[in-house]
Amino acid sequence: MDDVERMYRHLVKTIRTSSPHLLTQPFQVADLYATILPYRLHRRDLGLETNQDYEMAMLELLSGGRGYLVVEDRMREVLGTTLKSPNPDPQLIREFASSRISLAPDAVRQVDPDALPASAATAPTAPAGIPVTETESRPPRAAAKSSGPASAAPNAPPAPPPRTGGTTASPPPAAARRPSRPITLAQDGECPHCRGALPAGRPIIFCPHCGQDLTVQHCPACGSELEHDWKFCVTCGRAVASG
Repeated sequence: MDDVERMYRHLVKTIRTSSPHLLTQPFQVADLYATILPYRLHRRDLGLETNQDYEMAMLELLSGGRGYLVVEDRMREVLGTTLKSPNPDPQLIREFASSRISLAPDAVRQVDPDALPASAATAPTAPAGIPVTETESRPPRAAAKSSGPASAAPNAPPAPPPRTGGTTASPPPAAARRPSRPITLAQDGECPHCRGALPAGRPIIFCPHCGQDLTVQHCPACGSELEHDWKFCVTCGRAVASG
């Protein structure tokens, strides 16, 4: 485990303990290094000897290169560029003090599978860790005996819902995920998640290297999922870079 992974694990633990709402909500970069995880209070837990080591780990974390955080495209580009230079400048972090970031849900689940609420996790059919209620643990009761002929089948379907205003009431349809629309790159590019090479001139939906959906982007302010070519967030109205 290196400094960046150790920092992220400690960040998830700290947020879950002190500010659990930030597990699923965005916050400012300045809050991260000044309030949530300041060096003077967490250097022992982070295992970092100097403030310079802390700033370099924070620089790589905020660059978004490892997929631990959801960050703005410009911040990813600027911080990623300085990381590749012979002399990375961690002071560039301060230029993005007011930018908003959020914890990447998949990374949080890998670090702490129980950190996110069930509604925010992609849970299996029977989520682990949720106790079975008394009603669920008991076998179904036998059908009440009737003086008439036993003509009803034991697994008969439930009675239809009551009619309201002459029509049969029915539950609203379950929400379906937005169908992905392929994108076509005019020239060879790279995946924003893993930086793998992407082919030009052919419709693509998923990255051939990491499998991430390339047809969506996330709002830099609230983290909402947006279409690839949208210029504004439909949730908070924040301007976003078009694909």
